[in-house]
Amino acid sequence: MTAFLALLESWGYWGMLVAAFIAGSVFPFSSEAVLTALQLAGLEPVRLFAFATVGNTAGSMFNYAIGSLGRMEWIERYLHVPAAKVERTARWMQRYGAWIGLLCFLPIIGSVIAVTLGFTRANPWLSLLTIAVGKAARYAIVIFAVSLF
Repeated sequence: MTAFLALLESWGYWGMLVAAFIAGSVFPFSSEAVLTALQLAGLEPVRLFAFATVGNTAGSMFNYAIGSLGRMEWIERYLHVPAAKVERTARWMQRYGAWIGLLCFLPIIGSVIAVTLGFTRANPWLSLLTIAVGKAARYAIVIFAVSLF
């Protein structure tokens, strides 16, 4: 993991984008660690913010795309989630629609939310907007916190 972080750091802003994409998708990874390391290494916080937000939002939209390909049969068969539970979650998601994308910044559950937005066919443009706003807020907080040190 340390070698991977060093590689991403050597890529600079593009490493931030890749790390944020990975963290935003279904793969577990901490883009905040990369962001912190790059900021402490002297990279410009505003550019880091932009690359992190774009990468992480793209990762969540990747999850959205995966969800939009989903079929109830696949979820029951491969994920072992009962249809009743999926339908209950889908109803809840449809009630709030793409606005629930604001919560995609949350660790672990954020990926589930993005996949579910795709599965329920929530408005993709509004999903993109709300996901980006949530991700941007998280990275702004991290950058601000690091700048205090």
